Amino acid sequence: MAVAALVALPVLVVAANLLVPSAEVWEHLAATVLPSYVANSLWLMLGVGGAVAVGGVGTAWLVTMCRVPCHRTLEWALLLPMAMPTYVVAYTYTGLLDFAGPVQSTLRALFGWHSARDYWFPEIRSLGGAIAVMAMVLYPYVYMLARAAFLEQSVCALEASRTLGRRPWRAFLEVALPLARPAIAAGVALALMETLNDFGTVHYFAVDTFTTGIYRTWLGLGQPAVAAQLGAVLMLFVLALVLVERMSRGAARFHHTTGRYRQLPRLPLPPLGAAAALAFCALPLVLGFLLPAAVLAGWAVQAGWRRNLGGDFLHLAGNSLILAAVAGVVAALVALPLTYAQRLRPTRLVKACVRVAGLGYAVPGSVIAVGTLVPLTAIDRSLGALVLTGTIVALVYAYLVRFLAVSANAVEASLGKVTPSMEAAARTLGETALGTLRRVHLPLVRTSLLSAVLLVFVDVMKELPATLIMRPFNFDTLATRTFTLASDERLADAAAPALAIMLVGLLPVVLLSRAITRSRPGAQP
Repeated sequence: MAVAALVALPVLVVAANLLVPSAEVWEHLAATVLPSYVANSLWLMLGVGGAVAVGGVGTAWLVTMCRVPCHRTLEWALLLPMAMPTYVVAYTYTGLLDFAGPVQSTLRALFGWHSARDYWFPEIRSLGGAIAVMAMVLYPYVYMLARAAFLEQSVCALEASRTLGRRPWRAFLEVALPLARPAIAAGVALALMETLNDFGTVHYFAVDTFTTGIYRTWLGLGQPAVAAQLGAVLMLFVLALVLVERMSRGAARFHHTTGRYRQLPRLPLPPLGAAAALAFCALPLVLGFLLPAAVLAGWAVQAGWRRNLGGDFLHLAGNSLILAAVAGVVAALVALPLTYAQRLRPTRLVKACVRVAGLGYAVPGSVIAVGTLVPLTAIDRSLGALVLTGTIVALVYAYLVRFLAVSANAVEASLGKVTPSMEAAARTLGETALGTLRRVHLPLVRTSLLSAVLLVFVDVMKELPATLIMRPFNFDTLATRTFTLASDERLADAAAPALAIMLVGLLPVVLLSRAITRSRPGAQP
């Protein structure tokens, strides 16, 4: 409860603005832009949620349980879009697909078209374009957690379903999918929270959402209290997502009751089915990573690597790596006791504290930054020195508030699959609660802990608003350099630091994928 209160403090500071009277501004918003904020946010949630669920679960099942060509490469390659900042992908596809881009220019040259009235081409700067771009980048949230869940399942349960007459497709739908439901729901919830918090893509595509409304109200109208109130409404959207999933699950529980684990058998596929499976797995990888990376590489070469990177590239990369690694480990270490406390004592008060601690993910980074600066500045004033706000301590604290839900959802989904009988057996043998966590739960959930660290690591590498506001003087990261150049429409100049963000994230992605594969219970070391 004490840790939850510390993490939730900036969110509570933001929520306190609900007491500030602002009826006139709300009347103006309701009469002008508020309906479009609600409608566009809901359509984004539906579109992105459906796309990432189908893409993430489908690819995870195919590469884990089926004989797909190049499956060993796809296992880690399908994680690569996580290293792509969403707004960078939006800039890339806009440069490719707009009227002056190479795609439409080539079509006009081939068919003799002269203007946009001569042909129809889908508009990338639209609600549909925003859904497509976000789905390309966010599906790995579902893929990673779903694959970890499939790897943790016992072959015995699947074989039992086959002996009862279930074909592979029915066994997937009726056995594997229900067992993996908590992990899948956690991945979809993370993707939807990231969707609701996105600013760069929707702003660039001129799609009005709650996030763009918060920035406009804060910076345009000069109403920080109303902006914080919009952020509180955004938190209600996320809370509704969690409650809907919990209510739909009802009293059902998803445990593995067998301790027999063998190597997962891969289902053979006919030649046509193998080709279709390979295409299904390769499509999100190509669209979400390979194509944007190739375009960015071309732009970077065109702009000149020396001019873009300069002599401070290693310094920028070091700053980004240190922040991301520290924030990822701290978030996982904080999420584990929070979720374990909820498992040991699932009272309403403890559950409420855990939920409140994770609501920071629903608040835009700039709002989190302001909510963090208020209490930290008060502490620095009492000390008479910039002990917190002038160092990366404030940044790590803001990242913890912002991304704790990422770690908590991953760890909670994994802990939920550990049957209570194992915990009860350990306690009857004289093990303490802490000892049970160390000797029973940690070996079983280490895959999800690694996933939680990587999820936060990649998010911090791409995080922008809080870093821009709270970074110490003369402290820049790859993300701030990329956004500064891209916001000035210097896309070619922004390509090199954007590529650097991706390259830095490649090694952890590969290592984590191998660790997930080796950590299956009963796997050979």
